[in-house]
Amino acid sequence: MPAQKKLQRSNMAKAKKDDTGELSFEEAIKQLTEIVSGIESGRASLQDSLGQYERGMALINRCKEILTAAEKRIEKISASAQDESKDADSKPAEDENDRPEADENDESGELF
Repeated sequence: MPAQKKLQRSNMAKAKKDDTGELSFEEAIKQLTEIVSGIESGRASLQDSLGQYERGMALINRCKEILTAAEKRIEKISASAQDESKDADSKPAEDENDRPEADENDESGELF
């Protein structure tokens, strides 16, 4: 294979590797699944398989980034919910003894 063709393939693999930052998790998983299927089929040349492997690793890293961001977001939401729950728990509950009682001489049952 001529050196120029190898260089073109290498540059294409790098370009594809660099565009992973815009992919959604679902898109990255779909592409990764296609790459795995292609490599497992054994139909690609070694050079093509290596390029696909490199792309696959970039996709895996993109998925890890997305999952890490999602995990941080979930932790933030959970912490916020726990703080709200603690605030609600720290408010004193109304005690039955704190309620105003009806005057014993008042036959209407009204408090005021």
